[in-house]
Amino acid sequence: MLVDDNPDDNFYHERIIKMYDFTECVIIKESGIEALEYLNSLKDGEDYKLDLIFLDINMPGMNGWEFLNEFSKLSDSIKSELIIVMLTTSDNLDDVAKSKKWSFVSDYKTKPLTKEMMEEILDKYFT
Repeated sequence: MLVDDNPDDNFYHERIIKMYDFTECVIIKESGIEALEYLNSLKDGEDYKLDLIFLDINMPGMNGWEFLNEFSKLSDSIKSELIIVMLTTSDNLDDVAKSKKWSFVSDYKTKPLTKEMMEEILDKYFT
């Protein structure tokens, strides 16, 4: 899932993911609120299993940090199934450090998403 309010970034990142067959399905949510609604709607045993969330920090309405606060309240079964990677334009070391505050945030990357970045993430978290 891509959680980012920028349609151009979402278009490009979805294209990279699909071009190299990293997954069959990319879900795009343009706000933290939409992403949480989607996660809350998932039921155990559904045909589609969500594995990875790329989360932007700077979004209107609910930013990435606020999303993580709300995500922390979800069931452990949902949290344990997902890899969250912060994918943002910020290379601020304070933001990198802040992302480590949540044990379920697996990684922090700066945009744009690349083939090499995806391969690294897949090798690290999905082998």
